Amino acid sequence: MDTNEAWRILIVEDDERLADLTKEYLESNGLVVSVEPNGGKAVDRIQNEQPDLVVLDLMLPGEDGLSICRKVRPSYHGPILMLTARTDDLDQVLGLEMGADDYMCKPVRPRVLLARIRALLRRVKEQGEPQAVSAAEESADEPVRLVFNNLVIDRSMREAWLEDDSIDLTSAEFDLLWLLASSAGRVLSREEIFTALRGIEYDGQDRSIDVRVSRIRPKIGDDPVHPRRIKTVRSKGYLFVKEA
Repeated sequence: MDTNEAWRILIVEDDERLADLTKEYLESNGLVVSVEPNGGKAVDRIQNEQPDLVVLDLMLPGEDGLSICRKVRPSYHGPILMLTARTDDLDQVLGLEMGADDYMCKPVRPRVLLARIRALLRRVKEQGEPQAVSAAEESADEPVRLVFNNLVIDRSMREAWLEDDSIDLTSAEFDLLWLLASSAGRVLSREEIFTALRGIEYDGQDRSIDVRVSRIRPKIGDDPVHPRRIKTVRSKGYLFVKEA
């Protein structure tokens, strides 16, 4: 699909004026948008309607955004973009830990919001499309399965295993793990990682990459305090070690 006409967005926001202005702007750019002002009704709407993306405010009447995110994650697999009126890192970290794919601090600039939404939807679209290369070309240029002793990561299945046990990874965590593992032995800067995963430039403030690395480490058997598999290289970025 070459246009955004079919993308359905649900905005969960109790500020009626803000929600209407955001809805109008997104619709003028080809998205189909609906609004839910009540946090207590949001869970059912997300689960029943299965929108392509949810823009979720943190502070809501009825039920807060963190609780909504936690409840819908087992049954909703689309991107969740969380909005917070506070710049507190804890809110942003908690949002990511509850399963949000991205977050923005209010006040939100419509053009930036649209760019973030498009980046998330583009990632969903790319994940759902078959690769336009032959099996021989794919195996020669970019492997679909990486093996590091007891850790196996499979791009075609979007799954990973540790000691033959499946690892529970969110979509965003798998993308980050694959990016790091497929560049094993090379330091990737936060700028490189952010651009590769989001399709937009790193603003120097976003902590989502660091949060996801900290969540991935114990899942792949790495020591969170003294990591040997995914190392933090001070002032540079992250290094996935081939032989940890």
